[in-house]
Amino acid sequence: MLSPTRTDTSVPVVELRGICKSFPGVKALDEVSLALHPGEVHMIMGENGAGKSTLMKILCGAHTADAGEFYHQGQPAKMADAADARRYGVAVIFQELSLVPHLDVGRNIFLGREPRGLLPGQIDLPALYARAQGFLDMVGSAIDVRTPVHRLRVAEQQIVEIAKALSQNAKVLVLDEPTSALSDREVESLFKVIRDLRHKGVAMAYISHRMAEVFELGDRITVIRDGKHIKTLMPAEASPDEIVRLMVGRTVDMTYQREFCNRPGEAVIELKGVGAANGVRGVNLVVRRGEIVGLSGLVGSGRTEVARAIFGADRIIQGQVLHLGKPLPNDPAKVVSCGIGLIPENRKTQGLALIRSVQDNLIVSSLDRHFPTRKFSMRKAATLAAELIARLRIATPSSQRKVGNLSGGNQQKVVIGKWLSADVDLLIFDEPTRGIDVGAKAEIFELIDGLVKQGKAVLMISSELPEITHICDRAYVMRHKTIVGELSRQELTAENVMRLAVHHD
Repeated sequence: MLSPTRTDTSVPVVELRGICKSFPGVKALDEVSLALHPGEVHMIMGENGAGKSTLMKILCGAHTADAGEFYHQGQPAKMADAADARRYGVAVIFQELSLVPHLDVGRNIFLGREPRGLLPGQIDLPALYARAQGFLDMVGSAIDVRTPVHRLRVAEQQIVEIAKALSQNAKVLVLDEPTSALSDREVESLFKVIRDLRHKGVAMAYISHRMAEVFELGDRITVIRDGKHIKTLMPAEASPDEIVRLMVGRTVDMTYQREFCNRPGEAVIELKGVGAANGVRGVNLVVRRGEIVGLSGLVGSGRTEVARAIFGADRIIQGQVLHLGKPLPNDPAKVVSCGIGLIPENRKTQGLALIRSVQDNLIVSSLDRHFPTRKFSMRKAATLAAELIARLRIATPSSQRKVGNLSGGNQQKVVIGKWLSADVDLLIFDEPTRGIDVGAKAEIFELIDGLVKQGKAVLMISSELPEITHICDRAYVMRHKTIVGELSRQELTAENVMRLAVHHD
């Protein structure tokens, strides 16, 4: 780890003292303090719902604190809105992206700060695109600045968010899970940028659930639990186990152990030479009852596209998808009726109805199963939702709370819960632990293991190699939109996965 460029006596660029914030039914922050020093990467750790994102939203002016003080360069200051935050040099990259989908990349990077043309009201587009390209180059990206954002993958949109923040010449940079959707190569590029910014004296607040990057990048670590400041410590004073204990208030085994499947059952889903309109080609894959099958590869290799083709979200143009030996319709509604569920990579846009309640989201996929006569019972629905909330440990004050008001990790649990309610035979998990804290990861893996022990089948896409190598019974590896290899349990190592993922023909 590189040593920080500041001294412990330096004046913080910004400081929050005694911050309190409540929402209906929830006290999100209770007397939390945080100081960000120049040239420091300050890691913010905590379980989902601990209050990390709320604290960052107060720092960037998106929320107003109910109580507490804000200091800039050691002097009392006002933080009432986002304009105040920009004036103090605070830029933020939230885990849930905030780009304008139908504007191109360049316009998103300089939205509201476009270079002026020669005529009044005119934008100097050549200058805009040239400057935008410069910031994309800083993060090692080859994204075309004229591409509409809605055409980009999640990982590419994350890179645009980073370039946008860098373009604001930030003195304080807030990064909320910035690597959650990035490939290893993209992560290394980002880390290089972060190190460069640290040496230039930029203060950074960095939220992460990935313990390796906490100790690789962090100069200081603050742990928040249940809306309260638990402890601030230096990496040399801590260990991963200690951080986990502080985060969850209990001892958690960070390595999930499971009994692997030696004799899987019948094939639930089988792909034979499948090609789809989304670009995947020649895909051969089978998932049987009782096993967890991994689908690995670098970001952009086609993993999500395979999941969408199976689920009927994208049109299949060649080959065949068989469900229990019979052709599977290429239509999402019919796929669901066959007993197949998809936990998508982007929960907000593809997995949830954000303006509806937790209860509504949990039972929406199982209405026919639980109410076959089409006579709806609020009491039964409430009971079903309460059971799932308890089973998944979803942190919500009520089943009637809007799911859009939950933390990212708890939203992910709701997406999983709706398919548990539907009792499907095959579950496709696309990045199931993205943005999930270490305690919740173990719970989700235990849940997945329980499903296959019941005779379900699971196809799991993950960018986290330890998840593929430690959890899966076997795995397929993708490159250039096709499957380039299958690894048995004995062959399933990080080295073998990466060898297939990055091999050049």
